[in-house]
Amino acid sequence: MLKVVDLRKSFNNIEVLKGISFEVKEGEIGVVLGKSGAGKTTLIRCINGLETFDSGEIIVDNIEIRNSDDMKNMRGQIGMVFQNFNLFPHMTVLENITEAPIKVLGKSRKEAEKIAIDLLRKVDLEDKKDDYPFQLSGGQQQRVAIARSCALMPKVLCFDEPTSALDKENISKIQEIIRRFKDNGMAILIISHDIAFSKEMADKIIYIKEGILVDEKDIDLN
Repeated sequence: MLKVVDLRKSFNNIEVLKGISFEVKEGEIGVVLGKSGAGKTTLIRCINGLETFDSGEIIVDNIEIRNSDDMKNMRGQIGMVFQNFNLFPHMTVLENITEAPIKVLGKSRKEAEKIAIDLLRKVDLEDKKDDYPFQLSGGQQQRVAIARSCALMPKVLCFDEPTSALDKENISKIQEIIRRFKDNGMAILIISHDIAFSKEMADKIIYIKEGILVDEKDIDLN
């Protein structure tokens, strides 16, 4: 479902990604591990079109992405759940989720609300649809962010440090919800520093050190 081939990216003539290649299949969870500065965030930003890349390919469902124009054509196929959630504070939970289906997919409000309610059931927050983000806990905001990212029905869902601000109980809940979407056939890519979380969740662990893939024995995450 997601294939990254020889991906390279430089900033100010310093190569940050040095030929990264891996794949995450349909219904599989891949976790990218590595120290701060290893290139994890740059990798996920390139996959989501938030950064351009210098060379290589990103392939989603057999469609090749080589440049920003290709990425525009894939809009909605790659979902992103940000570390700080990025919910719209002036919108209710329901409005946060219906915004993209209405504006990007051209859905009617009634159709968009049906999609949103179904997603809120999947993240166990149907009763919070009329709340605003400030009325929710961090864990609940994370779950709304997941629902919002899935509203465009992406083939690939990416997470940037999904457990960084959560307590143990909320981490368990997020794990349960991520597995639900995996079981529905979505390919999931997670950037994480949490080794215990990663080893429990991952079907595949991708270790990065100084912009290259390395074997587990060659990386120290302490």
